[in-house]
Amino acid sequence: MNDPDRDLPIVDAHHHLWDLEGPIRYPWLQTGDHGFLGDYSRIARSYLPPEYRRDTALHNVIATVHIEAECDRTQQLAETEWVASMAAEHAMPNAIVAHAWVDTPDSEEILAGHKRFPLVRGIRTKPIIASGPGDSVRGQPRSLQDPKWRRGLALLEKYDLSWDLRVPWYHLEEAAEVCREHPKMRIVLNHTGYPLDRSPEQVAVWRRGMEALAACPNVHCKVSGFTVKGQPWTLKLNGPIILEAISIFGVDRCMFASNHPVDGVKASWDWIFTQFKAVTTDMPEAARRKLFADNALAFYRIAR
Repeated sequence: MNDPDRDLPIVDAHHHLWDLEGPIRYPWLQTGDHGFLGDYSRIARSYLPPEYRRDTALHNVIATVHIEAECDRTQQLAETEWVASMAAEHAMPNAIVAHAWVDTPDSEEILAGHKRFPLVRGIRTKPIIASGPGDSVRGQPRSLQDPKWRRGLALLEKYDLSWDLRVPWYHLEEAAEVCREHPKMRIVLNHTGYPLDRSPEQVAVWRRGMEALAACPNVHCKVSGFTVKGQPWTLKLNGPIILEAISIFGVDRCMFASNHPVDGVKASWDWIFTQFKAVTTDMPEAARRKLFADNALAFYRIAR
């Protein structure tokens, strides 16, 4: 049977690669621990471009964006160099989001080092987060309220780099305060703000935070990261959240992403993007092309 969506162009706006047999270390993968998304032992193996291409073979992936994979932070430039070598060898990824702290004495040196690689388009620098919605890290170094960290974010604009913002749902309103201080910065929220608690009370917290961020016209949203603990990846569970996120931000500021292989703790790449296609099947073709490809191409400045 002919699949009318088979040729729909896709830019995977968020995925990872790693070689666990190489020199770069990934402590979170190599400890054998369970993570907050699930059992990381399922993905504790090398994941390289040939396997990514096998995982995506049933879809028309025209470009990808590699996001730093939380390697040993002393190796952040080495990770970028390695990812760039993968791109040269395999013609993917087509853009790189590297890691750098913005509040350390060598921040500018690290940013300048990343900028030596033409595929680097942005930086993911994570503020510290509370353990849950009932906890707080306000006032701690590198928290969303830390003046030194907040001032350091301005370095991204100096080096013409976007910011991949990654905080869970209970920090979104606080993150919006930070985003309002940088109205000219290109910012994209990772993983739909991680709406991992689907209780009505916490979905309301997520919704308020999403609305606060969407009120900042320079903030975009990656629609990904639906790994609810103890629940399978289904459209019944995730479809309403996906559609609400797109409604809040609008089709011009959303982009679909796999977060693979990390979200492989829940579902295959093929399953996730098949569900993205299914939940948007009634949308106009132009809107779908924006969500699946055009917005990510524009945000990450990927030439096609």
